[in-house]
Amino acid sequence: MSPSQLPAHPVSAVILAGGRATRMGGDDKGWVPLAGKSLIEHVLVRLRPQVDEVLINANRSQARYQTLAPVIGDGNDDFQGPLAGMQAGLAAARHDWVLFVPCDGPALPLDLMTRFRAAITPDTDLVVAHDGEHLQPVVALLRRTLLPSLRQALADGERKTGAWFARHRMAVVPFADLPDAFVNLNSPDELAAYEAHLLEGEQP
Repeated sequence: MSPSQLPAHPVSAVILAGGRATRMGGDDKGWVPLAGKSLIEHVLVRLRPQVDEVLINANRSQARYQTLAPVIGDGNDDFQGPLAGMQAGLAAARHDWVLFVPCDGPALPLDLMTRFRAAITPDTDLVVAHDGEHLQPVVALLRRTLLPSLRQALADGERKTGAWFARHRMAVVPFADLPDAFVNLNSPDELAAYEAHLLEGEQP
């Protein structure tokens, strides 16, 4: 199916910036600089053209994030992980499909939503990226109708994204052809190595 024939599902996007970033020394990861721009600005450049609404899920630096896009918190102070951010995003989004991506993914595919839309069927509850070796559960497209299930899972103590995903009708989209697409910069060393890679003129 060509891109022009894909279902025109309007999509909200939520950038997940609510974690502790302990391996980054506790710095707010979205604002860590990479090649002259913050990580979240790299994400926004790639994300905005693909979606109809952008929200940022953040539990700190909220006023600063608000300069980029509307901000939503998890509604708790104990950093319950990506599922809590997804719950907040599903509750706040305007559209029936909600895309989630991490704030430290500066090389997100420019055709992410094209590929995800192609995987949607009437029975699909969620779509998740696969890098060729592993699922990338924080790069996922969820139906907003999953919100009651997610609320119950969190209330029951579930914190594992993959475990909750597995309860639903999931489509997996391969991105093995884009080996750098889901580079995840969790430490200063990883950040420095990736920045050197960029500054050598190699684009993600």
